[in-house]
Amino acid sequence: MEETSLSGLYRTSARLVGQTNTSFHRYLYSQVKWTNRLIAIKGARGVGKTTMMLQSIKERFSGHPEHALYISMDNLWFANHTLTEVVEYHYTHGGTHLFIDEVHKYPSWQTMIKNIYDEYPDLHVAFTGSSMLKIDNSKADLSRRLSDYTLHGLSFREFLNFEAGIEAPVVSLEELLKDHVKIATQLTSRAKILPLFELYLEHGYYPFYKEEMDDFNERLKKVVYAVLNEDVPAIEEITYPTIQKLQRMLMILAERVPQTPKMNELYAILETTREQGMKMMGVLQRAALLQLLSTETKEFHHLLKPDKIYLHNPNLMYALTERPDKGTLRETFFINQLAAVAEVSYPRKGDFLVNHKHLFEVGGKNKTFDQLKGAHDSYLAIDDVETGFGDRIPLWMFGLLY
Repeated sequence: MEETSLSGLYRTSARLVGQTNTSFHRYLYSQVKWTNRLIAIKGARGVGKTTMMLQSIKERFSGHPEHALYISMDNLWFANHTLTEVVEYHYTHGGTHLFIDEVHKYPSWQTMIKNIYDEYPDLHVAFTGSSMLKIDNSKADLSRRLSDYTLHGLSFREFLNFEAGIEAPVVSLEELLKDHVKIATQLTSRAKILPLFELYLEHGYYPFYKEEMDDFNERLKKVVYAVLNEDVPAIEEITYPTIQKLQRMLMILAERVPQTPKMNELYAILETTREQGMKMMGVLQRAALLQLLSTETKEFHHLLKPDKIYLHNPNLMYALTERPDKGTLRETFFINQLAAVAEVSYPRKGDFLVNHKHLFEVGGKNKTFDQLKGAHDSYLAIDDVETGFGDRIPLWMFGLLY
């Protein structure tokens, strides 16, 4: 392999690393054990996986930039070349670390990663992939070797720092339930929280909003299109007509959340079977486009009907629906932030059951406990208030959990 064949990849890597801003780090950055030999970072498109890898290169290899190389599997170079060519050249020319973006776009990627790990014992590899990425140990036993991480979108806590420079510590759910008044008092003394919370619901989940403020919703629609037309086919065995049905299903559900539609009517509209329809819904959940809520007695899988359906996060509601419903926005925010750190299920009474223990009802500032009457360990998540009292907790505070 001649150097000139790879020079474009090295130039692209150097340019991207040089342009990367390191003033803000996602919550996961400090949790990743970057010294491990094999690292996987999964997450939805647009949440900052690429930036996090580039930050690691910039901060850890400033003295020896030639030791680390960033490559993306959607680079046209790979249409006529293999990953093996890059690895061999980089390794034999002193490279010690390889950062691979969008690994799911490379055929038989699991086998390739295993071979790199086994055949280049001094090479450290970190790679990113879709939130749908599956580690199939029947094809390549990566479990013993791999440090596996998942990156969620910006929490409201991170948004406060990213947007307004307000640093707030991560709070556990148990700490929040016990000390929410004290925590809220400390934060609200530093900024007007409610206007920032409104901004977060509109565009704060995806860090790229800083670059695309004026056209954020259009950019997010393009992200959704890329997920369905590029990421899903790269991971799932799926036909083009099914991709079209996925797009239509998403748009139909976006207009009807959180109430589960009459599924037989939905399948008839999509001209699909019940089993295929439920499989499609599962794909949309794994692609971080939907949140499917089921009872505590069963986990959702493709043969079971979910009890409630939400879009994955509030930003998607603004991008995919004309008039987002306020109540649905509140519930979508709650399940999105809680599902990142806890198990959330559909209870017989109330809106959400968290970790099979805590019961929550979500609503506006005049919400009462009427619907939770007699329920043990129950709380109200209240919107439009800065501070709460007792078992009435401000809704925005559930964005402090990661």
